[in-house]
Amino acid sequence: LDAFTAETGITAQFVQLSSGPALARIKAESANPQADVWLGAPSENHIVAKKDGLTIPHTGGNLASLQPAFKDPEGYWRSFYMNPMAFAINKDILARSGASMPKSWADLLDPAYKGQIQMPSPQSSGTAYNIIASLVVLMGEEKAYDYMKKLAPNVQTYTSSGTAPSKAVQVGQCAVALQFSPGYFEAIEKGFPVDVVFPKEGVWFEAPAVSILKGAKNLESAQALVDWLETVKGQNVYTEKQTYFYPVLAGAKLGKGMPEFESLKTIDVDPIWAANNKKRLVEKWVQEVLSVK
Repeated sequence: LDAFTAETGITAQFVQLSSGPALARIKAESANPQADVWLGAPSENHIVAKKDGLTIPHTGGNLASLQPAFKDPEGYWRSFYMNPMAFAINKDILARSGASMPKSWADLLDPAYKGQIQMPSPQSSGTAYNIIASLVVLMGEEKAYDYMKKLAPNVQTYTSSGTAPSKAVQVGQCAVALQFSPGYFEAIEKGFPVDVVFPKEGVWFEAPAVSILKGAKNLESAQALVDWLETVKGQNVYTEKQTYFYPVLAGAKLGKGMPEFESLKTIDVDPIWAANNKKRLVEKWVQEVLSVK
């Protein structure tokens, strides 16, 4: 946002929340919005916000140049970067434990990882729901929940934040972290003993979105921010600021050590399906998985 302000002269304040609490706050404040833009959170959350009448369309900027998967056809939301799901492995802990480097989702069921995995909780984190939805698409719903129940004994803790696992794995609080990849590349750049693994079965990638809130008090400034995010200059800020996000526009730069996105095996998850099934799948996770020890 500092780069946006430097270029446009428009000041912006940012309140950081996980996607669940953010959506709840937007709903609670809908009669008198205290924000103009919802910046971030996977696109299925923005689909819910659209359905609930919390956002308004904006068709300006580079909307037309984005791939269909990265935008609402009516302009209610658009994605502004991508992050693939991945594992981070603390190499020092792995060496001491004698466990092998995991290459797949199936490998994480190895008893050698008992109590050594951290992942976020879908009760508060959109990142965690991305994990659930991707496993359902990969395995089918019944097998995915069987898998998560088998994985549970290996999970040390389900964190409230979607980025907490990467912080834990880099300092040796766990051997394996599950979340999106940016925090891992940042840890490597800082010299922590971390490897990044993209599981061979394939991964979903999040495409966090931006929406303008209904009743925005600074509408023109909100539109200017959305438009700026979709410029190559705006996208290059991700690399300049070492965010390790993948840009959604061709021609933007990649961060140090990041493989080309096209080299990764990804899976397609329909964001509308993900949005429509989120409440049910999260409740099922709470009932069937959370209590497993």
